[in-house]
Amino acid sequence: MTLPKMARVRQHFDAPVLPDLPKSIHEELDRINVTSIVRPRETVAITAGSRGVANIATAVKAVVDYLNGIGAKPFVVPAMGSHGGATAEGQRTVLEHYGITEDTVGAPVKASMDVVKLGSLQQAGTEDLPVFMDRFTAEADHVVPLNRIKAHTDFNGSIESGLMKMMVIGLGKQQGANFYHRAFFQYGFEHVITAAGSFILDTGKIAFGLGLIENAHEDTAKVVAMTANNLLQTERQLLVESKSMMGKLPFDELDLLIVDWSGKNISGTGMDTNIIGRMMQNFEPEPLKPAILRIFVRDLTEESDGNATGIGLADFTTTRLVDKIDRHSTYMNGITALGPQKSKIPFYYDTDKEVIEVALDTIGLTKPENARVIRIESTLRLTELDISEALLEDAQLHSSLEVIGETTPFEFDTTGNLLPFSMETH
Repeated sequence: MTLPKMARVRQHFDAPVLPDLPKSIHEELDRINVTSIVRPRETVAITAGSRGVANIATAVKAVVDYLNGIGAKPFVVPAMGSHGGATAEGQRTVLEHYGITEDTVGAPVKASMDVVKLGSLQQAGTEDLPVFMDRFTAEADHVVPLNRIKAHTDFNGSIESGLMKMMVIGLGKQQGANFYHRAFFQYGFEHVITAAGSFILDTGKIAFGLGLIENAHEDTAKVVAMTANNLLQTERQLLVESKSMMGKLPFDELDLLIVDWSGKNISGTGMDTNIIGRMMQNFEPEPLKPAILRIFVRDLTEESDGNATGIGLADFTTTRLVDKIDRHSTYMNGITALGPQKSKIPFYYDTDKEVIEVALDTIGLTKPENARVIRIESTLRLTELDISEALLEDAQLHSSLEVIGETTPFEFDTTGNLLPFSMETH
């Protein structure tokens, strides 16, 4: 089979960057007058999640340093629902992957899967919906949700992935996360997260929140501290700003997308559904764009610890990825989120070359050499990508694209696998 030739292009995004994250965080905490909220010797639980948030260890340490400086007693809690295999040690290990330990951030890390019931939401037509919170967090004097605010991979709304979701799903641990996902089927994602999150805010447990926004290059672009009474409104505003900075594929219609890496540190669904145009979420409409006929995922990140949630979004993968799958953590994630359809194993072959040939043999009458193909490192890294010859003419007319490489055939090693996707900017 004659495969298409590929060329490297660079996307240019409007991408502001914070030059000094700890300084910016301290300035934000001063701005909202944290000393009037948290008193000396009071305990403060700081949340840390399982996503690959840029500079997360630095951000957590900055908050710890600030709270230590005013005489408070901060500690860190994993706020990640059922991730880490739904075990306390597994969740502690996830944080260690991100450089968050007692030694690195200067505060204890308290991990538990035990939860406390804070109360119940009144919902018409059904039993009351309980509101859960991690035990260590519930026992603290204050809670500080710290998270990246971004588009969610399962739904669209005025509140998606951020502080409210972390308070509800992350701190709900496996028990809460599973219950809320069941409630989503009845009441919808946004309603449940907003209602349960507002209930938690009303308890007075939340001292303040810290929201991070990332640019299209995975760098921290903005940090905003918010008091509890302004948290919901501020997060809604930051979500709009975050979406305006998101990276995206430069073309809406493709025959084949090749993704080198999928993983939990990249997205909750392994690949960002907003980037690939596939959601596979019950009771949610599929995105109209981008429209990608075939998706090939080459490998699973080490940071995923075998959790291959989202691999079902792809059409093809490799034997090496399938061999890395930890069924327990993948199944636990899928069951908790009520999304087993997203983790079905696609067609898989021993080599990349086999997969590409089979994939291009399933795109209809288009000849493989004329196929519209893009290769990316991951859905987080979209600054540089390889595009096929069929896309070159459009690329040269694209104001934000720069062709930086010669047109060359796919490069395979002696085993039939693609050479690593090296990026000049990373």
